[in-house]
Amino acid sequence: MRGLPSNVYLKEVGPRDGLQNEKQWISTDDKVVWINMLSKTGVSEIEYSSFVHPKMIPALKDAREVGKRIIRKSGVAYSALVPNMKGLEYALEAGIDGASVFMSASETHNRKNINKSISETYPVLTEVIKEAKNAGKIVTGYVSTVFDCPYEGRISVDDVLGVCGQLIDSGVDYLSLGDTIGTAVPTQVENLLEGLFPYFPKDKLILHFHDTRGMAIANIMTALHMGITRFDSTVGGLGGCPYAPGAAGNVATNDVLYLLNGLGIETGINEKRIQEASIYIQNKLGKTLPSRSVAYLKNA
Repeated sequence: MRGLPSNVYLKEVGPRDGLQNEKQWISTDDKVVWINMLSKTGVSEIEYSSFVHPKMIPALKDAREVGKRIIRKSGVAYSALVPNMKGLEYALEAGIDGASVFMSASETHNRKNINKSISETYPVLTEVIKEAKNAGKIVTGYVSTVFDCPYEGRISVDDVLGVCGQLIDSGVDYLSLGDTIGTAVPTQVENLLEGLFPYFPKDKLILHFHDTRGMAIANIMTALHMGITRFDSTVGGLGGCPYAPGAAGNVATNDVLYLLNGLGIETGINEKRIQEASIYIQNKLGKTLPSRSVAYLKNA
């Protein structure tokens, strides 16, 4: 097909975004084994945990220990979510190549998720971004609810532009645009990207889709045709947001990989090893993961 990129960069966010909403505790030992498996799949980056307060995300309360124990493979970047200076301190101690800060384009979701208004969030993140950059780390700014919000409904492109502009001015290297509740359709993706392209380079934009309504792959296809080459995904389609009622898991790395392989787009990722990592965490969670590719390959 014409107009498609030759290479795509996939960030595996399963150990963070995939596990953060899970009620079933995954032991530190099992997390370390799983992340080490992911390191051997060929993924370019793994977001291995979140350094938020353990009371907020109990599933990831062992972030420091996980960071210190994983085996780091050359050529793989290891990043983590950091909410504030204390979180950054712990993340740097545990070891990170990249720091991810986060906020919402929706005022209500931002208050639910961070307990601050959007305007109150900027100075907190600006300080984190500055210190992370001083430490030589790549910084990604996650912007949640860029299409729809569970509390406010449709989010305007202008609202997204405002938040993205502030984060870029604060020094982030990349912007990850989140379809947090998984309700976007291709026309919304097209509309948002057309609104952002005059202000931000395409290679600085990452798209982060959840698959609540089954539109994630269609949305990725739209983004590919528009020149986007960076996406977040989770093995097996794990995920969900504690502060986004009804949100399903992230788009499955397995399903994205099947699409990209079929289109002849290079990722450097080994499909068999992704499947093995998916089955491993599926067994540990004791539930069937939503990825269609996982189910197909398991029964093939």
